[in-house]
Amino acid sequence: MKRIFRLTLAAAVTASAGLAAVVAWPIGVPLSGLELKGDAARGAYLARASGCIACHTDFAGGGAPLAGGVKLETPFGTLYSPNLTSDAGHGIGEWTVEDFAKAIRQGVSPDGQPYYPAFTYPFYGNFTDQDIADLWAAFQTVPPLAEPSRPQDMVFPFNQRWGLKLWRAAFLEPPQTDPIPDKGEVWNRGRWLVEGAAHCAACHTPRNIAGARKSGSARFTGSDALPGGGKAPAINQAALQARGWTVDSLAFALRTGITPDGDTFGGSMGEVVLYGIGFLTEEDRRAMAAYLLDDDLGG
Repeated sequence: MKRIFRLTLAAAVTASAGLAAVVAWPIGVPLSGLELKGDAARGAYLARASGCIACHTDFAGGGAPLAGGVKLETPFGTLYSPNLTSDAGHGIGEWTVEDFAKAIRQGVSPDGQPYYPAFTYPFYGNFTDQDIADLWAAFQTVPPLAEPSRPQDMVFPFNQRWGLKLWRAAFLEPPQTDPIPDKGEVWNRGRWLVEGAAHCAACHTPRNIAGARKSGSARFTGSDALPGGGKAPAINQAALQARGWTVDSLAFALRTGITPDGDTFGGSMGEVVLYGIGFLTEEDRRAMAAYLLDDDLGG
């Protein structure tokens, strides 16, 4: 009996030590020296491409731009997008540009805590320092709004943020935005947008039991389990071609939300176009379409 007790005690001590180590485990890479001058207009364009407006503005509830409060129901609980206005008390008014860069590229809060991956930071990891400076300049122009963010309502054990460190170790992957040398400029621009800023795979790729995107052949094959019960169709080359999409028709739909058969995008995709992709240039929308259809457009 004493031996069993000693073994149980040793196991409990080991487990407690392991838990303490995970809780104390620092994440992210320290940043400094982000002193580039930002272009607010380019930053606003990049913010549109990245979906910031749609995800952080509660249009249904009449919320102010970027004041947060958008409800996102998941199998692990309910998330609410935070206030991103320049308010010091409830927004990001007290952040530094380094805090901002660490959040955007690494998914780490100013106090070192991991963000839930509903925040699409995994797609922004290759944003350059200039991209960050431009975004930061744009966000400085957002009027402050003293609207407190609603607390995240995750069920146990998903409400324990230290567990996200294990999730990151197991599933976090860098964005696939590096240019492919034998592809043309248009195709590679589309790759940067689709795989990075526009984070198309966030909705159009199925997820595993842990909420991580599946990889390999499952990529861009659609999802029947979007937050809130929505669905997203497959947008890989084979699926798009089978449904008759062309670069022209897809680029047009990304501007207007109107499909070739006269129907319209609904749900979250409608919002993506209305508040984000629809503001991009015709060249960028065609680049996205070319990449998804794997059409190099003559280089």
